[in-house]
Amino acid sequence: MISAQDNLRGAVLMMASMAAFTFNDAFMKMISAKLPLFQILMLRGILTTCLIALVMLAMGRLRFAVPREDRWLVFTRVVAEAASAYFFLTALFNMPIANVSAIMQALPLAITLAAAVFFREPVGWRRLSAIFVGFFGVMLIIRPGAEDFTIYSLYTLAAVIVVTIRDLATRRLSAETPSMAVTFYSSLGVTFFFAMAAPSQGWVPVDGYAAMMIAGASVMVIGGYICSIMVMRIGEISFVATFRYTSLVWALLLGWLVFGDWPKPVTLLGASIVIGSGVFMLLRERQINRRVAKAAAARPAAGAGV
Repeated sequence: MISAQDNLRGAVLMMASMAAFTFNDAFMKMISAKLPLFQILMLRGILTTCLIALVMLAMGRLRFAVPREDRWLVFTRVVAEAASAYFFLTALFNMPIANVSAIMQALPLAITLAAAVFFREPVGWRRLSAIFVGFFGVMLIIRPGAEDFTIYSLYTLAAVIVVTIRDLATRRLSAETPSMAVTFYSSLGVTFFFAMAAPSQGWVPVDGYAAMMIAGASVMVIGGYICSIMVMRIGEISFVATFRYTSLVWALLLGWLVFGDWPKPVTLLGASIVIGSGVFMLLRERQINRRVAKAAAARPAAGAGV
């Protein structure tokens, strides 16, 4: 049985994971004016892949075998990971970090809707309403037709779509496929893809500052991965998942302190609507899961007296 202490530890790990990923974004944005995107992704990928292999070795999980039936799912995940890196970072390099993060908060809503459409997972009218209210909040952030609207807002939406595809592919993986192996192959695949694409943008010498930023981004990515994996084994997922929205808090702080950006009030309103919709949906899912668990626990007791 999951205790309150387990939930607290899970919440802390989730917040740590979101902080690590957001600091990675900040490091990447800080060197966007110095190096081409593909070169940055290739260099970060090389370092990240090596670090993942070392972590796997240290954890005693240096296993790379993937069941035959899961190989196309892993391949799909790798392609989606590469596409999401391209769309997300292109948007990040051209938009305030908080605005990009605010749009990405719609990811849980998109995954739930896609799972209902493609996998026929049940979604009641309350959660469905929350999803559409959340997407209305996204439209407030993007504001198509507004004076400050840019194509890079659509790049962020494209990132949401391909990350949704990535996560749906991950859901279909069997339990026999090691999580760390999937992480390793994803990092290796992204590295290979952008290594092939890097010559198209030319090569820029890497100075000490850029090297430190890439190293910092790699460490933060690894920290985010490790914390997110640990979260899956500690605490009630429907509880700790609500703390993923703390990434927007970090994005607001880093955007203000490092880049001097602060979102407009309408953007903050849209972000609040998206987060509120996501939290409602998660709490509703938690309520349904508890109701199902109680009903399942009551059945043996009811049949015991027959």
